[in-house]
Amino acid sequence: MRKLGLLAVAMVAAGTATGFAGAAHAQQRDTLALGLGLEPPHLDPTAGAAAAIDEVTYRNVFEGLTRIDEKGSVQPGLAESWEVSPDGLTYTFRLRDGVTFHDGTTFDSADVKFAYDRARGPDSVNAQKGYFAAIDTIETPDPRTVVVRLSRPDGLFLFNMGSGDASIVAPESAAGNGQNPVGTGPFRFGRWVPGDRVVLTANPDYREPGLPHLREVTFRFIADPAAQLNAVRSGDLDAFPIFGATESVALLEGDPQFQVVAGTTEGETILAFNHSRPPFDDVRVRRAIAHAIDRQEVVDGAMFGYGTPIGSHFAPHREGYVDLTGTYPPDLDAAKALLREAGVPDGFKTTIKLPPPPYARRSGEIIAAQLARVGIEAELIPVEWAQWLEQVFRGGNDFDMTIVAHVEPLDLDIYNRPDYYFNYHGDRYAEVMAELERTVDPAARNELYGQAQRILAEDAASGFLFQLPKVGVRRAGIEGMWDNAPVPANDMTEVRWTE
Repeated sequence: MRKLGLLAVAMVAAGTATGFAGAAHAQQRDTLALGLGLEPPHLDPTAGAAAAIDEVTYRNVFEGLTRIDEKGSVQPGLAESWEVSPDGLTYTFRLRDGVTFHDGTTFDSADVKFAYDRARGPDSVNAQKGYFAAIDTIETPDPRTVVVRLSRPDGLFLFNMGSGDASIVAPESAAGNGQNPVGTGPFRFGRWVPGDRVVLTANPDYREPGLPHLREVTFRFIADPAAQLNAVRSGDLDAFPIFGATESVALLEGDPQFQVVAGTTEGETILAFNHSRPPFDDVRVRRAIAHAIDRQEVVDGAMFGYGTPIGSHFAPHREGYVDLTGTYPPDLDAAKALLREAGVPDGFKTTIKLPPPPYARRSGEIIAAQLARVGIEAELIPVEWAQWLEQVFRGGNDFDMTIVAHVEPLDLDIYNRPDYYFNYHGDRYAEVMAELERTVDPAARNELYGQAQRILAEDAASGFLFQLPKVGVRRAGIEGMWDNAPVPANDMTEVRWTE
């Protein structure tokens, strides 16, 4: 998993934060304050798993050879075009001319080779190192041409090269990107006030004339849902793309000062099990938990009706989705019978570690109550994001269960990683994933996606809950923001105020 969901916005002057009267009519507004629920641990998208990194930097600061648009389609990025050999093994990219990094250094093919070699090298800390596993060689015949040769076909190669993990970084600045990010995007890093905000300023040397429209964008970090609502209503924030205070959306929907947009994300929200710990290594226990969970009750209670129940690890809006929510319907008798078969007829005590996002904390309370109905006593342990990353995600295995949204698109492969945090292993699943890696044809890939979803559902590999919605709030007069989130991003390139 890469961007783990979920995983923001500076105070603006009163005259630009409220209303549209007076001077606002005389001069087009060119600053915007945006809210995020979590602060990123650093700002290098090639060296971290937190979605909040990309939510600040994706396309704004860093760019890849390709980019993903709001519809989830692959578009040209730093590469203006490319050709793929008939066997699917050779990609020849033609790079844009006249591109520079924010520190003035020139972008060319050597930077691409450096970035990809760094991402796939033995010392790489890239959260999606697997994206680069198929690369055999990288050639740079001239400054504007990159030839990438693969050892096997990879049907998602162009898509993955449009992720934040595949951002092109320069050897001159890569080491400092965590605190002082230097990219090629439409915004430069301005300043970071830890615990409060990150400010980006327009890049005057950006290659596309007229972009960006905004002179400054400020991301302010506000985790508490009540504080999010207050910041939006008071005018401290102009927008909150993923609004945590879903219970308060109704207050804003009828107010002409605001737009409320309900979109989709790639965030499969799951109750993850630590398969290396008993009793979660027993499929009967996992199936019992699946029967004990009422997904719709979780959606209604934790998300106030926003969100789509899921039965496996795949986004319902994507081609290839199979509805498997009926695999383990809510059934307390079936759950108790499975616990008896597993040798724990009276249930057991366990823990659920909950990261900060409201969807996780609220879901945890509801799921603990549901599990108690079949004798499973789950202690809820709230942890901060840094603790969660260290204790749960980074291999610490210091957890029984946890709740998190996996927001990386098409990330079925995480269940096939030998060192992934929930330690799931399945021979049948590995075979399907190996075939998927070799398959390029879309119809054949969709069939394999279906097989993979069914195996995960049958194995109750996770407690599959719901697809995280993108309920966004923004002030009237803002256009150009994404309604959906096919990747974790707040692409501000074309965002502007209108009269």
